Amino acid sequence: MTEADGERTVLVLQGGGALGAYQAGAFEALSEAGIVPDWVSGISIGAINAALIAGNAPERRVEKLRAFWNAVSSGLQSSPWLPSQFARAFFNELTAAAGASLGVTGFFEPRFLSPLLEPAGTPAALSFYDTAPLHKTLTELVDFGRIQSGPVRLSVGAVNVRTGNVVYFDSKERALAPEHIMASGALPPGFPPMIIDGEAYWDGGLVSNTPLQYVLDSGGPRDDMLVFQVDLFSARGPMPRTISDVMEREKDIRFSSRTRLNTDVFREIQTLRRAAKRLTSKLPAELSDDPDARLLADNACDAAITIVHLIQREAAYETESKDYEFSRLSVQEHWNAGRKDVQRTLANAAFQTRTKPKQGVTILDLTRDGIKT
Repeated sequence: MTEADGERTVLVLQGGGALGAYQAGAFEALSEAGIVPDWVSGISIGAINAALIAGNAPERRVEKLRAFWNAVSSGLQSSPWLPSQFARAFFNELTAAAGASLGVTGFFEPRFLSPLLEPAGTPAALSFYDTAPLHKTLTELVDFGRIQSGPVRLSVGAVNVRTGNVVYFDSKERALAPEHIMASGALPPGFPPMIIDGEAYWDGGLVSNTPLQYVLDSGGPRDDMLVFQVDLFSARGPMPRTISDVMEREKDIRFSSRTRLNTDVFREIQTLRRAAKRLTSKLPAELSDDPDARLLADNACDAAITIVHLIQREAAYETESKDYEFSRLSVQEHWNAGRKDVQRTLANAAFQTRTKPKQGVTILDLTRDGIKT
């Protein structure tokens, strides 16, 4: 892999609630392999994981991720009574209902009164849960001073409630605080919007559940990058057989955010930009000042990009409640699945022998779908 030296390593973390433990396990395996991110970008739970990574020293990142995921699963540490798929699915539904009714430790708690009974315009009137516990958790586990001055860039996406536009809070451009991370995960109507500089923000997943496009567009005009895209919802899945299956499949499609389409489009664009770079370098001097030539030169880019897909593919017993089912058993299973998928990817010959793409972009999905170039 010597020809791939000099790349910026980027982690792109999709939103997905309780499924985010998969990203924590994936990061643990990357760390064990000596792969250290230069930039971490996330949406929703991906933003929380990203903050835990960027906001801690390398030797403490997995420890802090473990502390967070142990905390949010601490209230649901039991196991199903029978070792069957039906019993496990029933157990998951019960624990999801318990979390929705009683809240999740260190994350959110139900409000005492219905939003319908609260004064209009207040946070309590705009949401069913209070996310004050998450603010406390982030303050305890994340060093925001390190995010601002440390070596790892952090970018989290949210949606401006008033305009409906996606906004990225980027440590390269501003100091980040717990409110910026919480804004990225403020999914309505469960969670209240976060007010930042007089504007209200909701979960970035309402518009796009992955920050991949932001990373590709703002990574720098000539940065070679190795991007690990860690998704929590798979766009592909079986035909539903029950109404519960329908609800789960709809959620998967909605929150998978067309990752494959985005990467395919980017690959086409980057192929053209690299061709423009080669072409403009060959132009004779008398054509270099031509307006069309200058336009091509301004948009040319010879960066070599490799995108590695890691996709959480749920077990057969999981249902549409999987993103708010915070049992310790499920959290640990997701964590282990992330570790396993990274280990399989790094051990694959297609990854081990890869080189920087000479043209366009290389896209790898080595845990199920093989290699795509």
